[in-house]
Amino acid sequence: MPLEIERKFLLKNDEWRKQADAGTAYRQGYLVGSRQASVRVRIEGEVASLNIKSATLGIRRQEYEYSIPVDEAEEMLDTLCEQPQIEKIRYKLMHGAHLWEIDVFAGANAGLIVAEVELGSEDETLELPAWVAEEVSDDPRYYNVSLVKHPYSAW
Repeated sequence: MPLEIERKFLLKNDEWRKQADAGTAYRQGYLVGSRQASVRVRIEGEVASLNIKSATLGIRRQEYEYSIPVDEAEEMLDTLCEQPQIEKIRYKLMHGAHLWEIDVFAGANAGLIVAEVELGSEDETLELPAWVAEEVSDDPRYYNVSLVKHPYSAW
């Protein structure tokens, strides 16, 4: 069973930008968000995917992802997905032994910046960068599927 083990953090400052790549634009929307799972359509730069993720709290969740044609993803985002959609730029950088992804949200979630890191196990040792602040892994408000229903701008 494919699993995602991911921790999420808010940030103290913009020091991460000194090490980050140029960033990639993301557009994503949700077809279904139920108690059991969410079904997401995402365009990441020039690549599109359909993602199914269990709706469990915490850092460990089931996740399945499948490539789809970009034109079909655009059509689904335009006609089938809930609004507002998630718009963000994702930056990547290495810190210690881990790849960190920093999402700078736009649109209805503008002002929100979240750092994520995927782990191999729930008890894996993680060296936190100096620019990391509060951990929000267990706060469902920061899940992208929640940000569609309750955008950051409305908090």
